[in-house]
Amino acid sequence: MITSILKVFIPATIAFFIGIIITPFFSHFFYRHRLWKRSLRSDTVANPGMSAEFNIIHNAKAEGNTPRVGGVIIWVSVLLTALVIYLAAIIFPGEATSRLNFLSRSQTLLPFFTLIAASLLGLLDDLLQIFGNKNSIVDGLSRRNRVLAVALIGAVGAWWFFVKLGVASVVVPFVGSVALGWLFVPFFILVVLATFSGSIIDGIDGLAAGVLASSFAAYATIAYFQHQIDIAVFCAVITGSILAFLWFNVPPARFYMGETGMVGLTITLAIVAFLTDTVLLLPIIALPLVITSLSAILQRLSKKLCNGKKIFKVAPIHHHFQAIGWPSYKVTMRAWIISVIFAVIGVILALIS
Repeated sequence: MITSILKVFIPATIAFFIGIIITPFFSHFFYRHRLWKRSLRSDTVANPGMSAEFNIIHNAKAEGNTPRVGGVIIWVSVLLTALVIYLAAIIFPGEATSRLNFLSRSQTLLPFFTLIAASLLGLLDDLLQIFGNKNSIVDGLSRRNRVLAVALIGAVGAWWFFVKLGVASVVVPFVGSVALGWLFVPFFILVVLATFSGSIIDGIDGLAAGVLASSFAAYATIAYFQHQIDIAVFCAVITGSILAFLWFNVPPARFYMGETGMVGLTITLAIVAFLTDTVLLLPIIALPLVITSLSAILQRLSKKLCNGKKIFKVAPIHHHFQAIGWPSYKVTMRAWIISVIFAVIGVILALIS
């Protein structure tokens, strides 16, 4: 048992320190090459209907001079951690170094592929926003293309589960396994898209990182008690990498996570939920992502169906709280608290159901 615990915590610690070490180099690179968005959300020409509340809660000057590809630090830290441990096993062969290796075809191949593919997709979106034509309004990939790309990644994951692993059911807490047959494939893709929709939570310094760290820590715990140690290590390494990112992004943020972080992490979170047979607990474990996504959906539906009437002053909901007078740090800290509490609840339900 102690060996398994060490296998989880040692790579997570390595990932944290790798993130701490590489961040100054990446930060220098980000600022040197001015990797921030060229067209700002406060641009009244681009957004003639921009509300006063929205302009109040967004500091255009700060946003316009803050790099937005910080999520690179997270997934690079994960990859470097895996590489360091792999090389250590080769250079210093032995039981101790070989046990730390968490790369396995049965448990971590798919989440690693997902993290890399989705993060690169997000990076492409970020770069299009950064280096787009300055004389036109460029907002990265279109919403349709972004959704299609995410759905394609989800389809690959669904194929892997359905064909390679023979999975065609989901576990309902306190009920048991429910067979879906071929419906498992569209269900899988839908969950991936739904989780990805929560990526809009990256709107306040440190908010998304804290929420995602809690979610991945919860899944590291669940996987550990399921004896899926490699998945537990993978999730713990991501948690360590996120904490290193967060170290440099306690307000004011040095850089934003951007799409390369949010797309990669949210889609990977959905994959891990399927690998641990706890996908129906994902809305509890990642409750802030769900609330954020729902608030934006409800706001859009209300404006469309009720002649422009809004439910929230500004959506997503974290901006609503800012608009009614909450300081950004209060919104962030309370979201972190909610995230930790519901992550713990999700772990408890996973262990007793």
